Amino acid sequence: MEGEKLANPAPLGLMGFGTTTVLLNIHNAGFFPIGSLILAMGIFYGGIAQIIAGILEFKKGNTFGLTAFASFGSFWLTLVFIIVFKDLPGNSPAFMGWYLFVWGVFTFFMWIGTFGKNRVLQFIFLSLFILFWLLSIRDWTGSAAIGTIAGYEGIICGASAIYLAMAEVINESFGRKVLPIGEPTVVK
Repeated sequence: MEGEKLANPAPLGLMGFGTTTVLLNIHNAGFFPIGSLILAMGIFYGGIAQIIAGILEFKKGNTFGLTAFASFGSFWLTLVFIIVFKDLPGNSPAFMGWYLFVWGVFTFFMWIGTFGKNRVLQFIFLSLFILFWLLSIRDWTGSAAIGTIAGYEGIICGASAIYLAMAEVINESFGRKVLPIGEPTVVK
């Protein structure tokens, strides 16, 4: 149907990313051991819900949203697989560091893609890039202190995604800007 208004799938993807990121980083900060809670969130909300949001962004013609949500949804699914099957050969902490580093490289380029978008989205991708590289350094060095710092930084990253998701829902519901997200910057 031509002219049909489509719902914004970004809040779903942002909430899937944000809540799962906060919960995993509560673990990384040292508050709780990893368990079925984070694994379930990683599969269903961080993984599947984000992939669905990415597919819906495709329908809207949003290449950035498709790439971000489908990729990070897949990240969560692969991470859960790695955690569940951590005893398979070849799963050393150093190699896990490279896994996280590569995701950091991807996130760095996605961060550049946010330069024409709102400030909160820019912050999410910048803080996620930093998080991936802190976790890489933790795995390469075995430093528990860097892991704890990464955990706190990850909580901030995930909370910022939750904020943006709720800002988009609330602002649309009220038909005006209730929660600020920072005006997009213009790239010329």
